Amino acid sequence: MQDIQDLAIFAKVVATGSMSAAGRALGLTPAVVSKRIRRLEERLGTLLLQRTTRQIALTEAGQGFHERIVQVLASIEEAEAYVSRRSAMAQGTLKISAPTTFGRLHVAPVLGAFLEKNRGLKLNLVLSDEFVDVVGDGFDLAIRIGALADSSLVVRRLAPNHRFLCASPAYLARNGVPQRLSDLETHVCLAAAHQDPWRLEGPDGEVAVHANAAVQTNSSEVVRELCLSGVGIALRSTWDVGPELSAGKLQVVLPRYRGSRHVAVHAVYPSRRFLPAKVRLFIDYLAGLYGPKPYWDEGLEALTGRAEAAE
Repeated sequence: MQDIQDLAIFAKVVATGSMSAAGRALGLTPAVVSKRIRRLEERLGTLLLQRTTRQIALTEAGQGFHERIVQVLASIEEAEAYVSRRSAMAQGTLKISAPTTFGRLHVAPVLGAFLEKNRGLKLNLVLSDEFVDVVGDGFDLAIRIGALADSSLVVRRLAPNHRFLCASPAYLARNGVPQRLSDLETHVCLAAAHQDPWRLEGPDGEVAVHANAAVQTNSSEVVRELCLSGVGIALRSTWDVGPELSAGKLQVVLPRYRGSRHVAVHAVYPSRRFLPAKVRLFIDYLAGLYGPKPYWDEGLEALTGRAEAAE
């Protein structure tokens, strides 16, 4: 499959006219594109592209090779479409990337039911909070939570991501409940390194609040535990702390200030003429489970509404 991906990268370089343009189209860095082209040339034992500081050009061998692989790639897509049309049961291995906590809470628990419906399919679920290269690392799809940058990846929204400022009752009893955004200057604000600053939407638009806790971490799960243990205030997603909010272990503070509404739960996958059945079925499965009013938000609007009324 890596060999086929190298062919697709080479075809994209020729189509776009440069390594950087191909990288932007595929969601890869120019360095990765260049490395994959070199690997292809080494395997073939011939130079496919003439490189200058300003442009690239096909060699004679590259020209003939390109003409043939375009037909090969088209045939592969047609073959995948044929299988997708004929098989209601997905086959092969589906490689998925998901954020660590979300994957543990809301992807892993539902895999059994999906596999029961698709017995010919195997799953490879990779959980990481690092930004993965979907195409370069061979993923079929990735679950991403955030405001997505422009790329060649196809995006499907799976669910909203509601985020609120939360603290434990013990913390609020010791330090008081903040009434205004400026009150946060005298409170402990917890955030993982990649989530600092908080970007909040409030009555007057977007504001940024920087973390000031004595603990620094790259782990969102550590921030969650610190918040639950009464160390400070954290910006948390309802998919993460919904049960704790419902049980009263955490309370919403400053509910008029929420995480950006541009942030959502998405499935992203490489742009393809024909979407493999295994990818389509899994995305449809998650979309059906989550949706615009996901199960993890049930009953929370009443809690956040009461907090806003008391503010």
